[in-house]
Amino acid sequence: MLFDFLSGAITMGFAVAGLFFLRFWKRTREGLFIAFAAAFFLLGLTQALLAFTNIPVEERSWLYLLRLAAFSLILISIWLKNRKAS
Repeated sequence: MLFDFLSGAITMGFAVAGLFFLRFWKRTREGLFIAFAAAFFLLGLTQALLAFTNIPVEERSWLYLLRLAAFSLILISIWLKNRKAS
């Protein structure tokens, strides 16, 4: 019961962070903000899937691919932003 509540709170936190970055992207049209928004939505999706599905611990490895995609998206967008600046 507590795990489900905390998973929901974490999912909501990721969604709120994604919405903030989406708002910043609407204001500036900077690609870094949309990448961060997409990454936070992916992290929220991962946490929601953990909460709503009853996947055994041994079979959760594919969820880490979604986390890897989110962090890769952040790293690539930062790299591209720094590459354009120089």
